[in-house]
Amino acid sequence: MIITIDGPAAAGKGTLARRLADHLGLAYLDSGKLYRAVGLKLLRQGLDPADAGAAARIARTVGIGDLDEPGLDDEATAKAATIVAAYPKVREALLLVQRDFAAHPPENRPGAVIDGRDIGTVVCPDADHKFFVTASLEIRAARRLNELLERGVESIHSRVLRDMKARDDRDSGRQTSPLAPANDAHLLDTTGLDPDEAFAAALALIER
Repeated sequence: MIITIDGPAAAGKGTLARRLADHLGLAYLDSGKLYRAVGLKLLRQGLDPADAGAAARIARTVGIGDLDEPGLDDEATAKAATIVAAYPKVREALLLVQRDFAAHPPENRPGAVIDGRDIGTVVCPDADHKFFVTASLEIRAARRLNELLERGVESIHSRVLRDMKARDDRDSGRQTSPLAPANDAHLLDTTGLDPDEAFAAALALIER
């Protein structure tokens, strides 16, 4: 069983994906961490994330084993990831990693749950179940602000809102694999849902 969960930042797709994977006994992949791994390697080597050629070379060295590296959650890594994610050659290299994960889930799991922004449209277009998880920009910004504050990162709502809007525009406007729901995806708006309610709604659709 392959389940794809796409959507913008802080919509709740990661939390939902992890819970579904745990409940169904499937492998879980946060595809966004692959792009963070590229960004982190670039920064550690003193390379500029704006260098598309360097980013593509690094992307070809990234694998699942890089997803446990400390530093993936740093703000600098996150910003680098948003830059390199727009490069077609980077996406091409990481596409192979994601498809291999779906075809050969680790630990002999009977399938995988993968979240990202183009999983149901590009990475696994033939997935058994597809979700596009979204929420209002204001709600997503508030969620992200809480995450940052809990991690001890000083921030303000207006800046988070501005950064999130810019990220949405980049993701939706890029030429390669833009953020968009698959035609056969279930749309799940979590604006008024807590994590338990979102999980129950998604699981009901899968079981049905």
